[in-house]
Amino acid sequence: MKIKSCKNTIPNVVLAGTLFLTVISTTPVIAKNKPMPQSTRQIAFRRAGSLNNGISISWFEQTWNAKVWDENPLKTSGFELLRKLNIKTIRLPVAFEYFKDAGVPNEKVFAHIDEVLEQCKKYGFNLIIDFHYGKLTDNNYSTETPKIIDLWLKIATHFIREDPDKVFFELYNEPPHMDPKVWHDAAYNIVTAIRKVDKRRTLIIGASNFNSIYELSRMERLADENIIYTFHFYEPFLFTHQGADWVGAQMATTGIPFPYNASTYPPMNPTVAGTWGETNYNQYLKDGNEQAIHDKLQIAKNWADKYYVPIICGEYGVYNKYADLDSRCRYIKAVRQNLKAMGIPGLLWDYNSNFSIFSGEPSLENLPDCMKQAIGYNGSK
Repeated sequence: MKIKSCKNTIPNVVLAGTLFLTVISTTPVIAKNKPMPQSTRQIAFRRAGSLNNGISISWFEQTWNAKVWDENPLKTSGFELLRKLNIKTIRLPVAFEYFKDAGVPNEKVFAHIDEVLEQCKKYGFNLIIDFHYGKLTDNNYSTETPKIIDLWLKIATHFIREDPDKVFFELYNEPPHMDPKVWHDAAYNIVTAIRKVDKRRTLIIGASNFNSIYELSRMERLADENIIYTFHFYEPFLFTHQGADWVGAQMATTGIPFPYNASTYPPMNPTVAGTWGETNYNQYLKDGNEQAIHDKLQIAKNWADKYYVPIICGEYGVYNKYADLDSRCRYIKAVRQNLKAMGIPGLLWDYNSNFSIFSGEPSLENLPDCMKQAIGYNGSK
């Protein structure tokens, strides 16, 4: 938009050959200034900034846990602990579609989310409600997308009165390895449907291939202005997921330090041979350091700058069964500091399961000193 400027000129006044001096008053003109409202995208940027220092609570996405409705890992003491640690945002992954297929009424699912939300209000946390474990693929897009939309319409309707500055919707956790155009179309349709119910809510969306930074770098932003884009960061995967049996034999090598150290780098587990894990093992000399972390995070930062859109790191962390504590602390500190330097809010995965930052049950006593330093806790809260 062009802003036109006007020049105010004061002419000489001449009457009957006599020059009159025009005196200009120096008294300021008092005007009622009405503040310009923020644009929708400015609102999304502001809300994204508020999501920093976040953490996911692994609970309602645990489809393998038969006691998920009987257990509550986040008691009042847990909220108090997170507030002491200066956590600002709680991300709550929920297996909505799984519970629907299992015959769990929406009202029961919503009631448990409401309990978390009330505590978030009490302690001042933001809440991200994350749609976890969908079934979307290239092959079932036309039948699965309407199911996702149906669930989101119910979710959006239930939470319509909640403060859009404090409650966020994450459309779909880690879209699988699929045609990016198919995922883009699905995301567009889900957003369009939600907007018929809730026009103010800020939505969080990532790229396909499990919220990959590389797919994000190739993704076209959606037309909707009220969106925060997300990515998950577990690079180098060889370190962050070492020994994770759900990934497969390619991650069987354990004892991998961060950063790379030739003197302590373990021999490759023979079962890794011939998998992409062997390639990652051989590349770790280049990938296992803070500079590589910086360079890969910069990929996401560059994409966000290109489109001028807000971005967050929705997950980062380390599987804690095999990685040594000092390496985990160094890694989390390196990711956190680089995110901070780039102005990208970050959320840890996770609070209380196998990526937990605690050595035992969550408590200050079970938070190692190196982890306190890694997450920036100085004990003042």
